[in-house]
Amino acid sequence: MNNTYAAIMAGGIGSRFWPLSRESHPKQFLDILGTGQTLIQSTYERFKKVCPKENIYILTNERYRDLVHEQLPELSDAQILGEPMRKNTAPTIAYFSKKIAKINPGAVTVVAPSDHLVLNEDEFVDEIQRAVSFSKTHDALCTLGIKPTRPDTGYGYIQYREETMAPGIHKVKTFTEKPTLKIARKFLDSGDFLWNSGIFIWNVKSILKAFKNHLPEVDEVFEEIREQLNTPEEKPYLEKAFSLCSNISIDYGVMEKAKNVFVIPADFGWSDLGTWASLYANLPKDENDNALVESDILIDGARENIIRGPKKKLIIVQGLKDFIVVDTEDVLLIYEKSREQELKQLVKDIKREKGDRYL
Repeated sequence: MNNTYAAIMAGGIGSRFWPLSRESHPKQFLDILGTGQTLIQSTYERFKKVCPKENIYILTNERYRDLVHEQLPELSDAQILGEPMRKNTAPTIAYFSKKIAKINPGAVTVVAPSDHLVLNEDEFVDEIQRAVSFSKTHDALCTLGIKPTRPDTGYGYIQYREETMAPGIHKVKTFTEKPTLKIARKFLDSGDFLWNSGIFIWNVKSILKAFKNHLPEVDEVFEEIREQLNTPEEKPYLEKAFSLCSNISIDYGVMEKAKNVFVIPADFGWSDLGTWASLYANLPKDENDNALVESDILIDGARENIIRGPKKKLIIVQGLKDFIVVDTEDVLLIYEKSREQELKQLVKDIKREKGDRYL
């Protein structure tokens, strides 16, 4: 039996990529990069190099089950785990871990987001395999860390010890989720912090032990329905279990508290593609540093913009500098790139003032 399993997290709504990403069709189901593959399809293909396809599970919201089936038709219905409601990553990972432990108590699981960019897939697979090998024989919660290039407040930060526990594997000193800008600058200047990639590797015994120690209320909720997991009776019990869970991330709930956290400093051309600016940084540019995506576009004196519109629509941009320009069927967004962190709040404001029509 192959003991490696993968959980691809695909339940978010990608509000920072509005108006392209919508609640009904979030960014993980879009061809954001213009490659001919959606982000979740690219992630799935990447993980087929890590474990057998029958060991790959998609953790998503129940409303996206049909979208997952449509984009990943190889998967069985049992491999698509639909959350009945959004309660952040900790309850979802606890649910997945309980299910896999019942199937294979000796399993090592890799948990990863569905919407990241990885340019060097061979290096990525090597680092995952390094962590998997370590996790087989250690009570360890492992993550992959990325060397930071800017004081970004959207990432968790990992401070690690210089000595190694195994080749390339370091004990974590501190795990800090999304610091203030002032603290992020200190982390960057110190040189001994990494970005948390959100990619976790552990054996199921270790992660369930961590839930029991650090989020006992979440552990108890899913332990109570253990008998129903992986059976036809699972769904109604699952709805009740999720309704009882607090809304908490695995980072806050477990990783910041645990003492057995390890990190592998990695460099495989990673981006979380969390914002329009991060997408801009990873797209080819024209001679004026404009990133032009899937559109028929004419530029006149415009610089350093990211511009995307319908394929059969001509877009003409004159004089703009450092803007996001996104044209969809029902929304035109023209927004300063430097203020893109406001987009998440903007979406909330639109929901309050206009309802769900544009979301």
